[in-house]
Amino acid sequence: MVSERTAVESEFVASDAAILDLLVEHETASVTEIALAMEVTATAVRQRLMRLMAQGLVARSSTKAKRGRPSHRYMLTPEGRRKTGVNFADLAIAMWREIGSLEDAAVRQGLLDGTSRRLARMYSGDVHGQSLEERMQSLAGLFHERRIRFSVEADGARRGPVLTVLSCPYPDLAEQDRTVCSVEREMFREVLGEDVQLDRCRLDGGQCCQFAPSPSVVE
Repeated sequence: MVSERTAVESEFVASDAAILDLLVEHETASVTEIALAMEVTATAVRQRLMRLMAQGLVARSSTKAKRGRPSHRYMLTPEGRRKTGVNFADLAIAMWREIGSLEDAAVRQGLLDGTSRRLARMYSGDVHGQSLEERMQSLAGLFHERRIRFSVEADGARRGPVLTVLSCPYPDLAEQDRTVCSVEREMFREVLGEDVQLDRCRLDGGQCCQFAPSPSVVE
């Protein structure tokens, strides 16, 4: 059975993204203009716009008319503009290949370490919590906002929490070069403030990737 969250996310990809793309092209638009461009009803457009406004991706401006209701126009918020510009998979893969092709191992490793630290700085300010589990939960929530599903569960055998990556943030890169897994692990270590290790990897046949505290952390 498809969960309500999964259904909403699928609907976003199928219909809401089209509205965001249209607003990128036209800057602002009315319900009528969007409905004509998408060949759907005005009611359907209003429902999607309300959802996008609730997500903070679209804003509305109103102009008072001499008679009748005010007219509304819709535009992207700064967050909406970021949302429409996140598909840089080809660029990321090309840059990753260039790093991997460097002959000097020290320079190559330095760039990988620098990438991990830069990613950590991007996320660390939004990750909070006293315990490792709380920080993992905070990190999971942060990635959920980016439509990347994480979960955190207690592991009695390890006496510590396990961070499960249900949907890989870098699927195209990971399929071509698993070095990205080590970069991700280093980034998690920096953000969480604890040493973690990759216990299970999707590239090795697992259903998902799991990161757990290193033995030295839980001893």
